[in-house]
Amino acid sequence: MASTVRETFDAFAPRMRRRPDVEAHDLVAADASDRLILESAGLDPAREMRTSPALERPQRQESTTPAHVASVVVVGDRYGALALPLAAAGFRVQVHQDALTGERAARLNAVAVGLAQASDVDSIVVPGASWHQLDGDLFAGATLVLIQLPRSLGALDEIAGLIADHADPAVRVVAGGRVKHMTPAMNGVLARHFGTVTADRGVGKSRVLRASDPQARVRPTTERPGTSGTSDRPGAPAWPRAERDEATGLTICAHGAAFAGAGVDIGTRLLLSVLDQAPDASQVIDLGCGTGVLAVSYALAHPDARVIATDHSAAAIASATATAMANGVAAASGSIPHSALGGRSGVTVVRDDALGSQPAASADLILLNPPFHSGAAVTARIAPRLFADAARVLRPGGELWCVWNSHLRYRPQLEALVGTTRQIVRNPKFTVTASVR
Repeated sequence: MASTVRETFDAFAPRMRRRPDVEAHDLVAADASDRLILESAGLDPAREMRTSPALERPQRQESTTPAHVASVVVVGDRYGALALPLAAAGFRVQVHQDALTGERAARLNAVAVGLAQASDVDSIVVPGASWHQLDGDLFAGATLVLIQLPRSLGALDEIAGLIADHADPAVRVVAGGRVKHMTPAMNGVLARHFGTVTADRGVGKSRVLRASDPQARVRPTTERPGTSGTSDRPGAPAWPRAERDEATGLTICAHGAAFAGAGVDIGTRLLLSVLDQAPDASQVIDLGCGTGVLAVSYALAHPDARVIATDHSAAAIASATATAMANGVAAASGSIPHSALGGRSGVTVVRDDALGSQPAASADLILLNPPFHSGAAVTARIAPRLFADAARVLRPGGELWCVWNSHLRYRPQLEALVGTTRQIVRNPKFTVTASVR
């Protein structure tokens, strides 16, 4: 290999961006935790570690032993800062990124650093790297797994369980992140699945956890989507989790990284409380669908409606698909959204960046509970983009029903981007509005 992984990261990091995800001066595409994860994997020859204040590299010496691995599994890479240096250094890299925006950013960054040829973003081929679903096949026979630690303990549990069940018995797991986003509970989650879990000393503001010795165990039984019983077969999958919500009567299914898990967050619950006042529409979109609660609720109340549930998160898409199946309103699922609104009634689930693949003036009603996090960063930049996309996709006279944290004061933006906006209900924390295109 002409360059080490560390040298390649140092060359790539300043040229990497977050687009099409939100960008701002204080939101970066590569940080010190990415570099520490790569350093801690032991893939480079022993050498003195150099310092760089911009990336907060440690001012100390550390030797590592090169690991004789040809391929690496990378999970949770945000914008390619882990996968691209590995691919450039000659490793075969299998990648899972939950966010479609993150996957697209990684492909665009591969072009920016000279690893790939420019093309339509989803068609960009990155030599040495391939993208995969989060399942057992991703980890089959793996000997090294690198993880940018997720915010959710459930997401970490799902990842760790899949590694323990499918990776090589000699697998090494190197999981890192910024210290401010890490908790001791993460060690406990890894310890459910691995016999050996250790924490390296913090370096700057980042830290790495290591896990090895995967443990065979009997999975807890769980309700299968679309059934009323549970499985008592040893090894039954623990994910997705399924729970019945008594207030709505829904069976909600959730993978580990899905927002609110197998429950209903309080903002969505407020919107559900007035959903019967929404228009009786035939073409409906649940934008940022999460586990699909809004889409499924509308489909149950309007059996003839054609509903799209869309989200950029792979975990959300898998969860919403399972929720629609469990409640008997699944129409179809896949990656061809253009025909969905003209197709069968029920809920069709689509992974998308906002409404990027939906035709203009194609929906009568859009339901939205907008996020205000991009990864671990709190930002108010996401919602206006979703409002603008909803305005493009709504037909004249169509409505956007939105629930939002009252302190964010989104109404002026809704008025400007969508149209005349009225308040439907408000409580001390949340406001539900309807905006007419």
